[in-house]
Amino acid sequence: MPRSILPLLKKALFCFHIGVYRLTGGHVLGRVVGAPVLLLSTTGRKTGKLRTWPLLYLVERDTHVVVASNSGSPGHPSWYLNLRSNPAVAIQLGRRRLSVEARTASPKEKALLWPKMIGVFSGYETYQGRTRREIPIVILEEAQ
Repeated sequence: MPRSILPLLKKALFCFHIGVYRLTGGHVLGRVVGAPVLLLSTTGRKTGKLRTWPLLYLVERDTHVVVASNSGSPGHPSWYLNLRSNPAVAIQLGRRRLSVEARTASPKEKALLWPKMIGVFSGYETYQGRTRREIPIVILEEAQ
């Protein structure tokens, strides 16, 4: 398959996933590889448009935790760059929508959360091995 078609295929799969998730309230595609999925919506840092991604997550106390792995690519995923510019984001859990504040986990927090995220999806360890960049963990805290 030509490399030029891969980004289009990835985008089409994400759009399909998001559409089915929203249509079924997460009953279909609310779990992938045995892990729960949320929808993260950010404001595009360049376009100002709302952008949404399906992400695996972990509940830790009263927060939701996601990994900005980008499948081990050299650069951060665009959703991570967006939330660094504007940390006021939204998540959808099933039919429930929440306004949250996103922040990158501190090194100490990451040391505690990384093994738990590997427990959610062991592929994160493989992804970290593919890249020189430090893969961030993002903590999503309900907005006050």
